[in-house]
Amino acid sequence: MNGTLYLLPCPISDETDPWEVLPAANRTVMDALDYFIVENTRTARRFLSKAGIARPIDMLEFRELNEHTTRGSEVESLIEPLLQGRSAGVLSEAGVPGVADPGAWVVEACHRHGIRVVPLVGPSSIILAMMASGLNGQSFAFNGYLPVKPPERARAIRFFERRARAEGQSQLFIEAPYRNAKLLEQLLQTLAPETQLGIAVDLTAPNAFVETHTVAEWRRRTLPESNKRPAIFLIG
Repeated sequence: MNGTLYLLPCPISDETDPWEVLPAANRTVMDALDYFIVENTRTARRFLSKAGIARPIDMLEFRELNEHTTRGSEVESLIEPLLQGRSAGVLSEAGVPGVADPGAWVVEACHRHGIRVVPLVGPSSIILAMMASGLNGQSFAFNGYLPVKPPERARAIRFFERRARAEGQSQLFIEAPYRNAKLLEQLLQTLAPETQLGIAVDLTAPNAFVETHTVAEWRRRTLPESNKRPAIFLIG
């Protein structure tokens, strides 16, 4: 029989105790696994150690699946143990695997090979930000990263603003934490004064920040410290 692929959420913030945001039932699954497909081995080892799983960390096998992984034979090799009956857990750098995360590649391979895939409950920054934004949660789109170059990024911002206005659809996106401040600055320069802008920083951490205001109001406010902190931005 094939093994099972478990999608294991982890905290969004390093400051958060895993069991403050994860269901206790996840511990039973994690304790039973000795093979993990991870975005980053060092981060995964640190999370599992902090979570206090039953097996010694040095007895676990870690294989990486990230932006450097080649789709095809390399991904197929990751699921070979599952075809031999061994179960595996997939870990993202933060939040839930497979969403804004290359974990989706191994999930797709498992579906092709008839391997059972089980998603476990845990924090998703995208959903948490949407919940707390006050914007339209009936229709929303996550758009990943915006272009890095300012002219292209400005065009993308205007495009998503038009979509939010025309369709009433909330638009969500992220940025590398060290570029958050520059993105926020350009959002306030580019968006119309009446456009709603939501900012969610360090979700689930003790100092988490989530607020939505018009751009005109944000221009009069003290902006949250977002530099090198995980953040989600929303236009509505």
